[in-house]
Amino acid sequence: MRLDKFLYAAYERRLASSLLPERLPRHVGVIIDGNRRWARAWGTDTAHGHRAGADKIGEFVGWCEDAGVEVVTVWLLSTDNLNRPVRELEPLLEIIETAVTELAANPAWRIHPVGALDLLPDRTARVLKEADDATRDRTGLIVNVAVGYGGRREITDALRSLLLENAARGMSLEQIAEELDVEHIAEHLYTKGQPDPDLLIRASGEQRLSGFLLWQSAHSEFYFCEALWPDFRRVDFLRALRAYGDRERRLGH
Repeated sequence: MRLDKFLYAAYERRLASSLLPERLPRHVGVIIDGNRRWARAWGTDTAHGHRAGADKIGEFVGWCEDAGVEVVTVWLLSTDNLNRPVRELEPLLEIIETAVTELAANPAWRIHPVGALDLLPDRTARVLKEADDATRDRTGLIVNVAVGYGGRREITDALRSLLLENAARGMSLEQIAEELDVEHIAEHLYTKGQPDPDLLIRASGEQRLSGFLLWQSAHSEFYFCEALWPDFRRVDFLRALRAYGDRERRLGH
């Protein structure tokens, strides 16, 4: 083994051993970013960058599972991304479909689509629904795949669902408004029944959420990593966990 690889492996082991189980997140969200910049840096096309990024997803979810994380939310495609040129969007959707199918092939992981499936092409929506159905009875790690996802759209969909549900029960608008509270809205989010994310990670050096899990991230800790997503390493993930564990969480303050 080369000396640099030996030192890297030793550092990675030391990082992992320093993490305290009681200070690890239950739910980790990740914003995949930097695929296109990575492709430009390597002189290849955008699709190659997206494929390299897709290859990293399974690794990342595996790292989360090894760390004892219970829920992972991976943002693969935003609602804004759906406005990209067809020549770029179609291969990206094919790459996402393949990635979701590969995640569902892990016998322990439950795949849960998160997003407005009605905005997606029929084929992509079908792949997501099939992955959801095929893994529904699994009891291992929950993997939320956010495709066609936007934080504002999620809150809008939640409120629409809440209003329609209560209207079907015969409640007036005034009655709904009187009873409406935070918990009622949370019960209609895409992630209903799940813990809110404790830690949100964004690759590529950008320091913004871009609408990711707007409602759920009210008390989340954020970690921004300089590495472009295809270059994101396990040591980067462990550093994020270490940073999370070192913070004093002051929920609501």
